[in-house]
Amino acid sequence: MKTCGRSLEVCAGDLRSVYAAREGGASRVELCSGLAEGGMTPSAGLVRAAVAAGGIAVNVLIRPRPGDFVYGEDEARVMIDDIAMAVDAGVHGVVIGALKPDGNIDLPLVRRLVEAARGKSVTFHRAFDLCRDPFEAIGQLMDLGIERLLTSGQAPTALMGVELLAGLVEKAGDRLSVMPGGGVSVTNAAEILRESGAHEIHASAREPIASAMRFRRDDVSMGAAGSDEYACLSTSANIVKQIVSAITE
Repeated sequence: MKTCGRSLEVCAGDLRSVYAAREGGASRVELCSGLAEGGMTPSAGLVRAAVAAGGIAVNVLIRPRPGDFVYGEDEARVMIDDIAMAVDAGVHGVVIGALKPDGNIDLPLVRRLVEAARGKSVTFHRAFDLCRDPFEAIGQLMDLGIERLLTSGQAPTALMGVELLAGLVEKAGDRLSVMPGGGVSVTNAAEILRESGAHEIHASAREPIASAMRFRRDDVSMGAAGSDEYACLSTSANIVKQIVSAITE
């Protein structure tokens, strides 16, 4: 259900980001790991720590692996177990998504995931942006009782997809909140909300954080070749504050 006020959800990949989102005035975090791969389910320890931090709603991404959103039965059971973990930890909600190979929503699996959430808030994530027919898909999500849809409007960024976002907001009415996400920044957040008619928006609001390591081996990478092991991207409380200010003026 949509609310009249505008709000920001922050995509948080570590506990430091949760603290920064709270300090900056965000209303909620989407907690995940592996942001460079589009996000995956965070560890149970991180989920519990984020909930224990208090002062901000915590939604947990349920995605067992990178890649597409077509899942087999073994992966479905993993997702259901991860939802149980998150619900037991006291989260506000979960963020889910599953597709069929033909580009339609995997309705039987999504229904199972919604049931596993045991009444918690459910957001359908950007798997929606790979759907064959966005208007048919949003109708199905509303029928399933999904509360929120995170989408870039099936475009590389939410600003580029704002025309479709506006159409989705109109179709959803008060039955589902359409939350633009993808390339959201201080400079475009207010414009995206204004042009789409949405009331909440999703951003990572990250900046590079230098490592505390003094001893370094610059010739060794833990991830992809050439990656910087001595810097990471984490949410900035200052950027969060600026986005919140921009969308609530």
